[in-house]
Amino acid sequence: MKDILLFDGECNLCNGIVQFVIKRDPEAHYQFAPLQSETGQALMKKHNLPDTLDSFVLIRKNSAYTRSSAALRVCRHLKGAWKVFMVFLIIPKPLRDAIYKYIARNRYKWFGKRDECMIPSPQIQDRFLT
Repeated sequence: MKDILLFDGECNLCNGIVQFVIKRDPEAHYQFAPLQSETGQALMKKHNLPDTLDSFVLIRKNSAYTRSSAALRVCRHLKGAWKVFMVFLIIPKPLRDAIYKYIARNRYKWFGKRDECMIPSPQIQDRFLT
């Protein structure tokens, strides 16, 4: 079973991160779904996450990781030296998440917002859940 990344489909930063992951995930370990999609909302409900959660979410097997824990765990399967970022999991979660929340609060101001979720190209469309 593949891991699933839930992301804010209207956020330019989040869409950029999805593109970043796709380029460094040649094994196609990850699938993607916007938080705003039916699949995203169903997975949030299944893992008892509030539908108002404003976070990157990693669904791995029967666990859901949010915020910095999700972002850092994604590095595990990326090509290149990105695995080294897993070491930051030793930093206490409240400190990691404080930094994550600061960036999340400002992401629209710094990176902009889309009017709608991205439409994947035909080459990667099978990696996106609707």
